[in-house]
Amino acid sequence: MPQTTLQKAPETPVLRPSMPEVNATVPISRSRFFWLRMLGFLGPGFLISVGYMDPGNWATDLAAGSRYGYTLLFVIMVSNLLAILLQSLALKLGIATGRDLAQACREQYSKPVSNALWLFAEIAIAACDLAEVIGSAIALQLLFGIPLIVGVLITGFDVLLILLLQHRGFRYLEALVITLIGTISAIFAIEIVVSHPTWHGLVSSLLLPHAAIVTNSDMLYIAISILGATVMPHNLYLHSSIAQTRKYERTAGGKREAIRYANVDSAIALTLALFVNAAILIVAAAVFHRTGHYEVAEIGDAYKLLSPLVGFGAASLMFAIALLASGQNSTITGTLAGQIVMEGFLNIRLPDWLRRLITRLTAIVPTVIVTALYGEKGTSNLLIFSQVILSMQLSFAVFPLVAFTSDRKRMGEFVNRPWLRYLAWTSAFFIAALNVWLLVLTVQGG
Repeated sequence: MPQTTLQKAPETPVLRPSMPEVNATVPISRSRFFWLRMLGFLGPGFLISVGYMDPGNWATDLAAGSRYGYTLLFVIMVSNLLAILLQSLALKLGIATGRDLAQACREQYSKPVSNALWLFAEIAIAACDLAEVIGSAIALQLLFGIPLIVGVLITGFDVLLILLLQHRGFRYLEALVITLIGTISAIFAIEIVVSHPTWHGLVSSLLLPHAAIVTNSDMLYIAISILGATVMPHNLYLHSSIAQTRKYERTAGGKREAIRYANVDSAIALTLALFVNAAILIVAAAVFHRTGHYEVAEIGDAYKLLSPLVGFGAASLMFAIALLASGQNSTITGTLAGQIVMEGFLNIRLPDWLRRLITRLTAIVPTVIVTALYGEKGTSNLLIFSQVILSMQLSFAVFPLVAFTSDRKRMGEFVNRPWLRYLAWTSAFFIAALNVWLLVLTVQGG
């Protein structure tokens, strides 16, 4: 009797859930009341929104407001709408497939392509962390007179706070972020009131574009900088993961509900980010542009001039506190994104403290060197350079995201509808073109 040779079926590689220590750990209410159910989903959008109000954005908003008044408010509005669209795609990918963007790239692409995307994502996260380190160090210098290089080193210890809060529960991390965002928003609400903006010019600039945006090359450069640096690559990876922290039913109906509530959370949080970014520009326009201080682009200069020009003694102090809150907030999301990117692309797990230490050292080392050699001016230039790096990396996250969410085989019933697919691809190419043009302008100007 001939022997039959049994062939073993090839094993399918198993990917762990995204951030397994917090995946599906946050309970949600089963109440019939919308607002009670909504409370369970509030949080991830706010973690994402801090990337849209990090210290890197402050420089472009200050420059835009001081030099051109309210003119570029429309650009901030458009940037925010693009952010809402792309973050919606990111959270949908995570909830519908149970995979974050990094894991989806690892599954879809060849190893060389996947490794290249991983490298680009790591560069983007390091550049983002660079801006957060510099912003926090500048804030410590303004508030306490701490030398920049010492402030940079101090920021290395805030990773311990992140570890402590995450081990206590993801809700504690979200609570800290929401508290800091509330602090920033309240401070800038007060700053707007005391700066006495011209409300008619403000509203018209927010809703209607000015022809000068495209005819004035200097204004176009700042406009592209705002657009190019608004959507952060690491936020797309992060949102696709932390949207899965909620304990919703992993069924079609449960996912559909989770996507709906997560979109509300994201829209609310990003609208708050719109307010903060617009507020920075409005204060700069109302205080600096109106008084003829057209070249205030550095954070330190804005701090020194704010109180004297406004006539409100606490204005500069509040400005620095908001900057410190912004830097610390962005640190939290940047280090979380670093964990998601490394685990998703490489399918390996490092101890949390080691992953965060790697991310933070990557930012601290070049900042310490530049600060020691060139001082405050060098860190300002490094801050701008970090935003250019972020812009260059963005499309390497956006194009896979749009492709995945437009793939019916991967997304099933949650695939992008035709109108959304066209809008998403148009936005992806639009952002890519803007970032290429920003790079060209930066090289020409440098």
